[in-house]
Amino acid sequence: MVQELQLYNTLHRNIEPFKPIAAPFVGIYVCGPTVYGEPHLGHVRGPITFDILHRYLLHLGYKVRLVRNITDVGHLTNDSDDGDDKIAAKAKLEALEPMEIAQMYTNSYHAMLMQLNVLPASIEPRASGHIVEQLEMIETLIQKGFAYSSNGSVYFDVEKYSETHDYGKLSGRIKEELLAGSSRRNLEGQNEKRNTADFALWKKADKSHIMQWNSPWGKGFPGWHIECSAMSAKYLGTQFDIHGGGLDLLFPHHESEVAQSTACFGTNPAKLWMHHNMVTINGQKMAKSLNNGILVKDFFTGNNPLLDKAYSPMNLKFFILQAHYRGTLDFSNEALQAAEKGLNRLLETRETIEKLEPSAISSWDVDKWVKECFEALNDDLNTPILIAKLFEAVKQCNSTFAKIESLSAEDIKKLQNFFSLFVFEILGLQKEEKSQSNKEIEFLELLIELRRNAKENKDFATADSIRNKLTELGVTLKDSKEGTSFTIN
Repeated sequence: MVQELQLYNTLHRNIEPFKPIAAPFVGIYVCGPTVYGEPHLGHVRGPITFDILHRYLLHLGYKVRLVRNITDVGHLTNDSDDGDDKIAAKAKLEALEPMEIAQMYTNSYHAMLMQLNVLPASIEPRASGHIVEQLEMIETLIQKGFAYSSNGSVYFDVEKYSETHDYGKLSGRIKEELLAGSSRRNLEGQNEKRNTADFALWKKADKSHIMQWNSPWGKGFPGWHIECSAMSAKYLGTQFDIHGGGLDLLFPHHESEVAQSTACFGTNPAKLWMHHNMVTINGQKMAKSLNNGILVKDFFTGNNPLLDKAYSPMNLKFFILQAHYRGTLDFSNEALQAAEKGLNRLLETRETIEKLEPSAISSWDVDKWVKECFEALNDDLNTPILIAKLFEAVKQCNSTFAKIESLSAEDIKKLQNFFSLFVFEILGLQKEEKSQSNKEIEFLELLIELRRNAKENKDFATADSIRNKLTELGVTLKDSKEGTSFTIN
C-alpha cells in the first residue's frame, strides 16, 4: 500500500519517498527544447510526464516552482564539441536571424503545449538571456581549478574533478571508461582539450559565427551544459528538489550538470533526478536515416505517410499516458486508434455519472476505488494503473446505469468529484471541439500547393495574395526548406 508520493530517483536507482527540502515549497527544473525545428513526437512525452507531476503536487497542496529552460544558444551539432551551434546552423540554412529561428520554434513549442493542455512553467528562462550567470559560473570553476582556458575556449577538467568526485555516478557510466585516454595529452595544435573526456563550457567564435558575446577569454558563446546549471541555481538555488528530463539527456548533459554544479557550489544540484523513457515508432528509434519522424502537427492533420488518419491532441496525450513514464512506448496507428476509443469511453462516462439514479445503498465501494487511484499516483506516477482503475469506474457506471448494480446518492456525488479530479485535473485531459474536417484540411493543402506553384512561376503577387487571405482567416503559414506548414489559430 502506497500512502505517500514515491518517485524513482535515477541518482540512487531506487524508488524513494518524496520529501521536499523546504515544504510546502517544491522546486523543479526540467530541460526544455533546443528551438531549431518544429516539435516532433519525441518532444511530447517529457512535457506530459512532468505536467502530471506538476498537477499532482499542486493537488497535494505544495507550492510548485517549475522552471523549464529554452535552449536558444550553445547546443552544439556535435557532442564532441567540434560542431556548430544548432540555432546558428539553422539560421544560416534559412537565411534568418538566429533569434528569429529561436522565436519561431519557441512559438511552435508553446502551441504544442497548449494543444496538449500542459500547464505553463512558472519560469521559462532562455540561455541567451543568462550569459552573465554562465560567465560567472565558468570563472568560479576556473578559480577552483576545475576548468581551464585553451585558445579562447574554456573546458571542464573531468580528470581533475574525478580526483575528488565520482564522475559518472548519475548515468552509471564507468569512470575508467569515460576517462580512457585522459592521461594521454593531445599533441599541441591538434586539439584544445587536455583530455578527451573534457567538455566545453565556453567556445571561441570566429568572425563568421553569428552568435557571440564578449568574455574574459575573447568573443565566444556558451557550451550546452553550463546553461542549465547556471539557470537552475539562479531560480531554484544551488540545491533543489527535482531535476527532470529524458533518458537521452542522462549522458552527457545531466552528468555534466552534476559535475559543474558540484564543483562550483559543493553540492549535487538536485536531490532527485527523474528521467522519462523514449517513444519509438513501430519498434524503431526515430532517425533521419529511417525517415520515420512525425511532427506533432502532423498528428493533428494526418499529413504524414506514417499516419492512417488525423488524431486529436487529447488522443495523443491519452496514448502517452497509457504507458509508465519510465518504460518505452511504441507508436503505431493501431495503438493510437485504441487509445482514441478508450478516451471517448472515459469522457462519455463523466456524462453518464450525471445521469445515474441513486439507490438506498451501494453495491460498489467508491472509497476503496478512490484510495486505489491515489495509490497508483503515489507509486511513481503510475498512470497505466490509474487509467485501469478509471475503467473500473466506467464499467461500474454502465452497470449502475443499466440498474444491474447500485450506488447511493452520496457515492454518486463522490464518484463525480473524484472521476473529474483524476481525469481532468491530474491527467489534464479535456473535451475537445471537433477538429477541422478532412475536406477543410485538403482545401488548405490545395491553396498551399497553388501558392507554391505561383512562387515557382515567379507570380509573387498571387503567392502573397493567397498568404494574406489565409492570414485573415486565421491560418499561419511557415516556409522552410522542407516545404510549407500551416497552423490554424
